[in-house]
Amino acid sequence: MSSVEAAGSGAVADLPIDAEVMGDGRLTRGRAAWALFEGARNPYVILITIYIFMPYVAGAMVGDPVRGQEIISRWSQYAGWAVMLTAPLLGASIDQLGPRKGWLGLIVALMVPMIVALWWARPDGSGVSVTMVMLLTTAIGLLFAFSEVLHNSLLVRAAGLNGAHKASGLALALGNLTSVVALAFTAWAFALPGKVDWAWVPKAPLFGLDPAAHEPERVVALLAAGIFAIGALPLFFFTPDAPKTGIPMLTAFRNGAVQLFRMIATVRRYKDAAVYLVSRMFYVDGMNAILIYAGLYAIGVMKWGALEMLLYGIVLSILAVFGGFVGRWLDAGLGPKGAVRVEIFMSLLGIIAMLGMAPDRILYVWAYDAAAHAPMWNGPVFRTLPEWIFILIGFSNAVFITAQYASSRTMLTRITPPDQTGAFFGVYALSGVATGWLGPMMVNWGTKLTQSQQGGFATVTILLGVGFLGLLFVRGGGRRI
Repeated sequence: MSSVEAAGSGAVADLPIDAEVMGDGRLTRGRAAWALFEGARNPYVILITIYIFMPYVAGAMVGDPVRGQEIISRWSQYAGWAVMLTAPLLGASIDQLGPRKGWLGLIVALMVPMIVALWWARPDGSGVSVTMVMLLTTAIGLLFAFSEVLHNSLLVRAAGLNGAHKASGLALALGNLTSVVALAFTAWAFALPGKVDWAWVPKAPLFGLDPAAHEPERVVALLAAGIFAIGALPLFFFTPDAPKTGIPMLTAFRNGAVQLFRMIATVRRYKDAAVYLVSRMFYVDGMNAILIYAGLYAIGVMKWGALEMLLYGIVLSILAVFGGFVGRWLDAGLGPKGAVRVEIFMSLLGIIAMLGMAPDRILYVWAYDAAAHAPMWNGPVFRTLPEWIFILIGFSNAVFITAQYASSRTMLTRITPPDQTGAFFGVYALSGVATGWLGPMMVNWGTKLTQSQQGGFATVTILLGVGFLGLLFVRGGGRRI
């Protein structure tokens, strides 16, 4: 559940529960437009935050992946604080604010040029400086969270209660699809040309992009901005908006704050649910940190370049789809609490294994000399055994982290009273952003203290461990007989 399905719990508070609100479950153009908005927004995370642009900033602009990881994690911490202080209040106030499309339009109008500006982040610092990149991405991250709040609050209006799950699933699928297509296009058009002699690949990067100036890495900013700008448009034309409420903005936010405190007070009366939500804050922060910093880690430790990162992102984005199936199977076989514990444990094993990898070392103890071994294949990348093992570790992390998101939602439904579901899912959403700064802060501290990326990444095990131990004190959530 995203940051602000805090609003999701009250997204129909101002709607009568009638046939129009229930909907007929069909996929109308308004529902498709709602889903497409998320599909258009998600490539920013994949292209900019995880796999291509931020690793480029750390490796080429900062010039030192360790220092780059420290800088990026520190600014991510600042962004987490800003989201924590603002997004939950917006989510709790959204129903009283009335129409959302105007706010969403403003956010898109601000985000798109900010993303475009990242194109000028030249490696020599002659364009947008590292500090300016951090300021821009921090502002974009905050606006991204706001767009998530507003977009989620339109789900029931777009799809009705009967069609909400279909539209939500379509949005997730489109987000994954557009991200994979964007990664694949970038690899075909800009990264592979000049490096392989394949008939279906251009001989040189399209549009005359210069690899020496890192333009193939920087162009993803233009690609992400274009996808978002175009993909967002249908929502404004076809998705129904909320009606005016007549409530002044300041009054709406004041009432939202009261509602937020009431939700928290409700949850505090139920010990198991409260312990679970606190535990979830830790393990979700740890898993999010694995996703966010895996690209930085691969650039610095495995010494991968843009082409390797593109292909790594494509493989993991496709294979992560299995996470949804794995979560469902584990839920059915072990119950959601058992499933979450397995998913945390496997993620913990994954990051411990990742810390033991290097181009010349496999799982801490086995030295590897690339010159003494035949290549795994004759392709342009991933020619050594350590690289393949690193990819397999990433695959495991992607599957079990994805599965955790599904199992965690199911877990909450098992330990909460049915008549209080709205309040609990509101706080569930709040817990997803309340400590979103903790993972970046831990990685920043660990990197700074050890002066190594491994030291920064190792701190994530603390977050996963605390979350795992917290679940031991939660009753319920077992397998249904």
